[in-house]
Amino acid sequence: MVTKVAWSSGVSAPLSAIPSGATDCHFHVYDARTATRPGTPHHPDALEADYFALQRRLGLSRGVLVQPSAYGTDNARHLQALETLGKERFRMVAVVEPDVADATLRALDANGVRGIRFNLAMPGVLESDDLEPLGRRIEALGWHLQVNAPETRLVALETVLSRLPCRLVLDHLGHIPHPGGLGSEGFGVVRRLLDGGRTWIKLSGPYIRSRVGPPDYSDAGSVAAAFARAAPERVLWGSDWPHPTQPAASKPDDARLLDLAMEWAQTADARWQMLVGNPAMLYGFEPPDR
Repeated sequence: MVTKVAWSSGVSAPLSAIPSGATDCHFHVYDARTATRPGTPHHPDALEADYFALQRRLGLSRGVLVQPSAYGTDNARHLQALETLGKERFRMVAVVEPDVADATLRALDANGVRGIRFNLAMPGVLESDDLEPLGRRIEALGWHLQVNAPETRLVALETVLSRLPCRLVLDHLGHIPHPGGLGSEGFGVVRRLLDGGRTWIKLSGPYIRSRVGPPDYSDAGSVAAAFARAAPERVLWGSDWPHPTQPAASKPDDARLLDLAMEWAQTADARWQMLVGNPAMLYGFEPPDR
């Protein structure tokens, strides 16, 4: 079937057999009608209807909407999107003020939010000093902290991240640099965090650090496959649609990205865990059939 989707190259479905309940654990919406934080890049419109088209093309069932840095702590547009997408099949990761009220956290939880995102790759509202205080406050909610950080920040924060009382999710393969890859300091940090048992890693955005590039991103792929082998019960997959770090003329093929993730996971059981079981447990979806 040929399906053209906004902000995604390619038109075909994945070649892999995608299991029922498969989850995209990282995507955004952008809407030019809503205000954004000054000084942050804003992607052209990428709306709920566009994402539904991508979901159908990929054969996915569930998703996790991630508040992008452009919107700061104003979660209103993404909470609206969560309503449109459907809170039975979608969850959200929000951005909040460091001193957010407990009542606000409880209200966000009731509306389908399951985590707080720290984007330490650019100046933002939340900084590394806020990790532990917010981690303590959200533990009772069963939430996680989602961290997007370059290798230097990740290495510097290893001790803090390893002692967080809540779950930790690392974005985009931990931003492991290349050609260092498996031998890099960042890879060692992520492996130790994974070995600690409370860290999840998203096999997303291989194009962000890859030097090899499409269609296989083989340098990033070797790192992804190593993480999948090390902790199959704590890897996740995300499209990163609409791929805000990539120019409009060179968006990746989301079906190819999903096929690559299926290759990295290597076994049928690991693929099911990555796409169905792990997201259901972390984000609180209904227990999936197997």
